[in-house]
Amino acid sequence: MKEYDIAIIGGGVLGNTISYWLSILYDLNVCVIDKEHDVAIHSSTRNSGVIHYPFYLNSKVKKNFARAAFLSHSMWKVLAEEKKIPWIQGGTIEIALDEGQHETLEKYMIWGKENGLTEEEISILDHNEIKQKEPNVDCYSGLYCTKEGSTNYGLLTHAVKDLSKNNDVDFLFNCNVNNVIESSDQNEIIFSDKSSLTAKFVINCSGGNSLDIAKKFGLLEGYSDLHFRGEYWIANSDIGDLVKTNIYTVPRYTEFPFLDPHWIKRANGDTEIGPNAVPVDSPESYDSFIKDIPTALSKITDVITGSAKKLLVNPQFISLLSKEFHSSISKSAMVERVRKFIPTVRPENFPKRGTAGIRTPVITPDGEFVSDMIEIFGKNSFHIVNYNTPGATGAPAYSAFVIKRLQENGILDKPRESKNSIWNFENTIEQI
Repeated sequence: MKEYDIAIIGGGVLGNTISYWLSILYDLNVCVIDKEHDVAIHSSTRNSGVIHYPFYLNSKVKKNFARAAFLSHSMWKVLAEEKKIPWIQGGTIEIALDEGQHETLEKYMIWGKENGLTEEEISILDHNEIKQKEPNVDCYSGLYCTKEGSTNYGLLTHAVKDLSKNNDVDFLFNCNVNNVIESSDQNEIIFSDKSSLTAKFVINCSGGNSLDIAKKFGLLEGYSDLHFRGEYWIANSDIGDLVKTNIYTVPRYTEFPFLDPHWIKRANGDTEIGPNAVPVDSPESYDSFIKDIPTALSKITDVITGSAKKLLVNPQFISLLSKEFHSSISKSAMVERVRKFIPTVRPENFPKRGTAGIRTPVITPDGEFVSDMIEIFGKNSFHIVNYNTPGATGAPAYSAFVIKRLQENGILDKPRESKNSIWNFENTIEQI
């Protein structure tokens, strides 16, 4: 049985950036565990690719998360340039369709400045100014962020993996965590094929599976989660430049994890519309509503017996669910959402589906969606649950913050002089 100092469960963007910081700061025996055949198979690749800036994050409630998103922009850009990974900085306009939504943009403007953006980087444009910039967009107003753009987080994650691997981090694939046995000084991690390893400390950052992993450590027992697939449609090339900027819309239902429609300019040159939020049975149900019968039955049981059941008596939630199902079945329904701000688009302009991704919001014991990350220590473990957007954007700086938390809690010693690194740990921490 192999022994490790630190085992990281989850080979996504967060697990890889944490492994990289550990590899340059410490001489520890570190592994990254993933149940798939490679890193970044799920949400780290299956996302919009947008480089987010934190103008829409409450500067007081989500201070560290917002700061991480702000600082990580330059960190990712350095890596993208070195590895020749696509990086397009075309900006984003968050639009308001009425005066009420405009008030939200004014709030975003305040948060954006408090989170580090300047007046040159964010500004509110009125209807006429939007028309001058994007003649085919029809809206009340918009918040324009010049710094946003698009990249490929899957490629960035693979680049970080290579850096960690060069620093002797082990990557263990096709290892599905089945059980955990905790003792006073270590964890035994048992996989579904009956193989196992031990680790003095475990970091759980397994995305849509993070709550399930946390429960194997006896944590967050009263919590549930739901999986929502976000679907996109790809625009024909002849309308791809109808609007040259990413367009987001102010969320209408902030208490629910339903994203309002986007017009996305991807780094590969595609233009897509989406997403919706279709309930599915697992974090990997990309092409159907049910991945497999046992998984579906397990999720149904969890919903019926857990905190998620309280949502099933919420008429607004049920009504929204029905609309999301409709948008999955009907391309016209999806396009109709976009026509509210780009009136000239038609269903025939979108001949094929884009990449689907899955978001897994966590639900409290009281039956409410958790609005922020959950960070919780176990006996010999640390768990990051409900790590959602702009998680990919903020991963380099946020993972440095995780290392700092572990130092402050006596899990890690003061680091030695770091190896040659593409990112500077001390500079990052000082700015958070």
